[in-house]
Amino acid sequence: MTTAAVGAPGSARRYLHSLWLLSARDLKVRYSTSALGYLWSVLDPLVMSAIYWFVFTQIFQRTVGHEPYIVFLITALLPWVWFNSSVSDFTRAFNKDARLVRSTAIPRSIWVNRIVLSKGIEFLFSLPVLALFVVASQFSDAPAQLNWGLLWVPVAILLQTVLLVGLGLLVAPLCVLWNDLERTTKLILRALFYASPVIYGVEDLPPGVFETLAAFNPLAGIFALYRVGFFAEEWDPWVIGISAVMSLLILALGVYVFRRLERPMLKEL
Repeated sequence: MTTAAVGAPGSARRYLHSLWLLSARDLKVRYSTSALGYLWSVLDPLVMSAIYWFVFTQIFQRTVGHEPYIVFLITALLPWVWFNSSVSDFTRAFNKDARLVRSTAIPRSIWVNRIVLSKGIEFLFSLPVLALFVVASQFSDAPAQLNWGLLWVPVAILLQTVLLVGLGLLVAPLCVLWNDLERTTKLILRALFYASPVIYGVEDLPPGVFETLAAFNPLAGIFALYRVGFFAEEWDPWVIGISAVMSLLILALGVYVFRRLERPMLKEL
């Protein structure tokens, strides 16, 4: 995976075994030290969805998204929480376990990949919430319409994994070398939430510059793939294709930067 020089099958197995152990440790610590445990995986997107649903359906006259709007929201908010929590943890990926990072013989990329994996598992744990709202919508005036697009969900998960690994390999070492980047990353994430099609779709943007810029946000195509199984109108090969290319380019850039900064980073820890 990524920068790990996995030449022999034995090395790959050891890497994957270590990756799983570290990811399982993260999940165990998260759930064992919390009274609510698993519920924390769903509370954040659930509360956010409820707030935006109330604002855009009960207070203001909504002109974006599709019906049922709550399903439209959750299909993007769940992967957004995976993205947001992963990138936030990348900023502390090496500083948090500095002694172990320095002394271990495992490829250091594992400290990025274990965040992607553990947060990805939490994302999968939260999907039953989406299923419940889809079922509930069948009793409303505008039920969610399941279609062939559900087959694209695994592709969306794969693209988001590629994007996150690439960002992690960029963000994690840079935050070790420049501490101020941790706070900067948090500010960027706040702005990126509104710059990404979470509470709206790409097609809701004014045609022209804004729509073109939005297409180059890799999350735009990824969210469209998550949504297309419920909203066929979200299918946009142009936006999805750009997202795939951007995700792969970010992964390639992340691998390059990580290889260049790994030694300076270890000296700084």
